[in-house]
Amino acid sequence: MTAAPDEPPAMELDAEVLDDLRRRLRKVEGQVRGIHGMLDDQRDCRDVVTQIAAANKALEQIGFLLVSAGLTWCLADPERSSAAGYELADVQRMFLKLA
Repeated sequence: MTAAPDEPPAMELDAEVLDDLRRRLRKVEGQVRGIHGMLDDQRDCRDVVTQIAAANKALEQIGFLLVSAGLTWCLADPERSSAAGYELADVQRMFLKLA
């Protein structure tokens, strides 16, 4: 993952991790579209809330997976991650935002 010249450097993530994150996000997009449909169909509120909770949980898992990959990168290559602006403390703060 490389940043454009006018952007700060990006966290380096494995292609498999990126693919997994994208797959999970597409699934959440489908869940949100389904929630829209449920509202259009005036489905029972309890069912809608259940689907919202599922989408929310899926987004949380995506966030934790992303931070976990970043933490792994920081620990595996502290010099490069630091040069890219990702000190270990920064990744820990990202984790706490999700917790």
